[in-house]
Amino acid sequence: MTHPVAQRAAGLPGPSSLQPRRGVFLWPPRGGVAGAALVLAVAALALAGCSRREPAPEPVRAVKLLTVGVAPLQMHLEYAGEVRARVESRLGFRVAGKIVQRQAELGQRVQAGQVLAQLDPRDYELAAQAARAQVASATTQRDLAAADFERFSKLRAQNFISGAELDRRQAQLKAAQASLDQARAQLASQGNQTEYTRLVADAPGVVTSVDAEPGQVVSAGTPVVRIARDGPRDAVFSVPEDKVGQLRVGQAVQVRAWSGDALLQGRVREVAASADPVTRTFLVKVAVEGADVPPLGATVYVAPQVLARGGVQAIKLPTSALRQEGGQTVVWVYEAKDGSATGTVRLQPVQIATADGNEAVIAAGLTPGMQVVATGVHVLAPGQVVTVYKPKTAPTPEGQALPAINNEAPAASAAAR
Repeated sequence: MTHPVAQRAAGLPGPSSLQPRRGVFLWPPRGGVAGAALVLAVAALALAGCSRREPAPEPVRAVKLLTVGVAPLQMHLEYAGEVRARVESRLGFRVAGKIVQRQAELGQRVQAGQVLAQLDPRDYELAAQAARAQVASATTQRDLAAADFERFSKLRAQNFISGAELDRRQAQLKAAQASLDQARAQLASQGNQTEYTRLVADAPGVVTSVDAEPGQVVSAGTPVVRIARDGPRDAVFSVPEDKVGQLRVGQAVQVRAWSGDALLQGRVREVAASADPVTRTFLVKVAVEGADVPPLGATVYVAPQVLARGGVQAIKLPTSALRQEGGQTVVWVYEAKDGSATGTVRLQPVQIATADGNEAVIAAGLTPGMQVVATGVHVLAPGQVVTVYKPKTAPTPEGQALPAINNEAPAASAAAR
């Protein structure tokens, strides 16, 4: 309620003016017609504030459309690979022992017969000395048996001994000779064991890995150095399970170096028979042809021609036209109204087959001739009224073609003359 003082200041009727006086209300109140008009205005504003406002109509959005059609695919599958030597050997000692020296270094080029590492040979040298002593002992026993056989042979010729005694001496000689042969073989084996304490390269190449260091005790066959032999090079890459069935030995492959645009030709040389237990992909080796083969370990891009899909007709849409709705991929299809510049949109589920560059290849859900919304799919609702976006074209400035006309006019008049 308004305070009486404020009412009087504003010229409004006070409480006393509205009291019945002898059964009759005094109207208009004090202040005359101006006060009555002010009261009516305040009442109208109060009623307007209490009434509900009507919601503003939803604006008609302009959408950019594209017409669904078929176009040739430009898809060329490329896989990242690595250049490797066709023959790569993991070299290790043929005997066990402690590494006392390693001459090979990572990235070093080695030649056939070059020493790569060496074990402690003292135990094997002692074993070789024992083998030589066994040979000397066996030689003595063989010589003694030979002398006995010769002496008993003379006695048998004079009938001083029986033939059985001579046969025993002959058997002893053969056993002594066999013992000598065995001792000599053991000496040769021990000599080889001593030589095996030196790890040498069996072919020229490049050291690509060092797996043991001096002071480490290794068993026979433990890899110590890995060497990539000189010769042909392969591009090695992995393909998923759904593509390995299309690759065959001998198929043509294009190889492109990461550091350049030069294309090299190659052919599939080997396809793995089983998948990698970790990545579940199949290893493929391609023989690279040409003189300018990238160096070992270089990254290359391999494009099998059998996996290329260039020229195949398919429906493609930009990724901006796709939307995820309820766990599936959908697009907005535009439906025009007859005789009107506006239309409505509806959701249409589609199936994505693969990607072709920055576009998605549609496997099902659309037919050529349909119109779909290209951009702004996140702000639309089913059944929403939209209008087609029309780009504004700048008008051609007047007088721009006049210089050309003026230049041609003299030439035309000269030709007429």
